[in-house]
Amino acid sequence: MAKRKKIDNTIWTGLLTILALLYVYPVVMIFFNSLKQETAITTDSAFALPTPEIFAGLANYVNAIESKGFLQSLGYSLLITITSVAAILICCSMCAWFITRVKSKISQALYFLFVFSMVVPFQMVMFTLSQTADALKLNTPYNIWVIYLGFGAGLAVFMFAGFMKSVPLEVEEASMIDGCNPLQTFFRIVLPMLKPTLVSVGILEAMWVWNDYLLPTLVLDIKKYKTIPMLIQYFRGSYGRVEMGPMMACIMLTVIPIVIVYLAGQKHIIKGVAAGAVKG
Repeated sequence: MAKRKKIDNTIWTGLLTILALLYVYPVVMIFFNSLKQETAITTDSAFALPTPEIFAGLANYVNAIESKGFLQSLGYSLLITITSVAAILICCSMCAWFITRVKSKISQALYFLFVFSMVVPFQMVMFTLSQTADALKLNTPYNIWVIYLGFGAGLAVFMFAGFMKSVPLEVEEASMIDGCNPLQTFFRIVLPMLKPTLVSVGILEAMWVWNDYLLPTLVLDIKKYKTIPMLIQYFRGSYGRVEMGPMMACIMLTVIPIVIVYLAGQKHIIKGVAAGAVKG
């Protein structure tokens, strides 16, 4: 029995390793092409390793940073990601705390509405969303976080509420006996205990907001504001020609930060997802 289990584990390890390599392969090819000259990328050498004849060094990265408004788009993406994730973490954790502690039909209805929002396709609301954003002046990088808060609340509330059910109520009651009001109880007692789920939700939402292309394209004015994914889509040179070298470099500059963040917090993601989905 142990031998059979060992064989099964070896087979699964091999299959998952092959699957992982297939997922990593496109990123590796983008990195190699970001180091090549333009002519090599658009020919049969696109799938070859960089050689001295076609090696461009860091020229593509310098070109990507210095042109096409990369730094401005990077600033917009950072602003949108930070404000959206901060709003989601604070508002959704407080909402989940209310839902789990206040037992009423209203709180239960709110919880089911949040869960239901996770299964609603974005395509069903994107046209009305664009009109609503324009009417409410939410079409700038400075206040688009309100829209992201609405779309990210479903998963966040679901995970926070699942973890909140495992938090002992006696701890909160003790703090209130000591004179804490509800806000003090939440920020001083409850919020620190939510750290695993806070990190998990924060990383997952940051990955979504950072890489999102469709929502900013629908809401923002493309002529004035471009996030990093939008910049890559509209990466054009003179006469509308696509500059493949700088585009590949721009993609790598976009992917690397969020991959580092994910790898650094993947243990917290696993713990937070398990706590939010299983406990309670």
